Amino acid sequence: MNISILVFGRDTFLTTLPDQILDTSVFSLEINADFHQAVSNIQINPPDVILVQASLDGSIELCGWLKNQPQLSWVYCILFEDRPYELAARSQQGLEWEWETTATALRQGADAYIWQMLDETKYNKSPSVAAQHQLILSQLNVGLRKAQKYRDLMRTNDLLSAIALADSLTEISNRRALEWDLPRQIKKSRTQGGPLSLIILDVDYFKKVNDTYGHLVGDRLLQLLSQRLRHNLRSKDTPFRFGGEEFVVVLTNTTGDEAMIVAERLNRIVGEQPFAINENLTIPVTISLGVATLQPDDDNKGLSLLNRADQCLLDAKASGRNQAVSWKHSPFSHLKAVSS
Repeated sequence: MNISILVFGRDTFLTTLPDQILDTSVFSLEINADFHQAVSNIQINPPDVILVQASLDGSIELCGWLKNQPQLSWVYCILFEDRPYELAARSQQGLEWEWETTATALRQGADAYIWQMLDETKYNKSPSVAAQHQLILSQLNVGLRKAQKYRDLMRTNDLLSAIALADSLTEISNRRALEWDLPRQIKKSRTQGGPLSLIILDVDYFKKVNDTYGHLVGDRLLQLLSQRLRHNLRSKDTPFRFGGEEFVVVLTNTTGDEAMIVAERLNRIVGEQPFAINENLTIPVTISLGVATLQPDDDNKGLSLLNRADQCLLDAKASGRNQAVSWKHSPFSHLKAVSS
């Protein structure tokens, strides 16, 4: 685990910390005394633990800001109380006052609140220094355990997300992934001003394959088809299993004419070489494809774009299958695509 610590404090504050924290072979240590720069650094590269010097301007605000950031609230914040008036009051007030002061610091955003020694000269020679350093290191370990649990949770979430967005049979992205990714691609296309196209395709007479050879052979055929599609697309183009024997390919930064070239190439690549299911069975397959390109009046979710491509796919099937049809060449192109 690469442990990173941000110290929000002056250089003199470092002298009060245990030597173990300053060990660069164990910790990646960054020191910052400016509130705005510290916020910027935390946003760019969140540390595991933040050590905050209370007497520094913006210290309490930094703790509070951190806990109000949903994506950063896991960062463990230790507030070191070194403000002279608070230290003096602690020596004069009772235990109840100290508890209330600690509770206030925790409510303001600190995860831990540690009192510094009143006299730094005595602090450096105090027999209590070892005990306080043990407290600091113990709180640091609490923060590191929290950071490790967060990282483990993120890894688990990433794995679950990958499982949820992957088709279990073909191992390419599934329909849910398309519903998540297509709006993002549309937004990116409109923001950057680049074209976006889409292909819907399905296997011609796939039901006949299942009826003749059984569903296990049909499943194997879909797996092999998915591999062939994936290996014959650009790395930035994403295939999705839309359902059954139907697939969608999102083509980023691709015009309608370019998408048609891709569709015709995929049609040729699939049809030219039969699929070897096993040593004894080879099945020739063709596909039909519909092509559409993003238009200014398309909805942000991509429903109208998908609808146009699907109309073209229907046209390709009605015209004899084993071909690609683009929207501008489809008899449906005079109709306005309807969002569903």
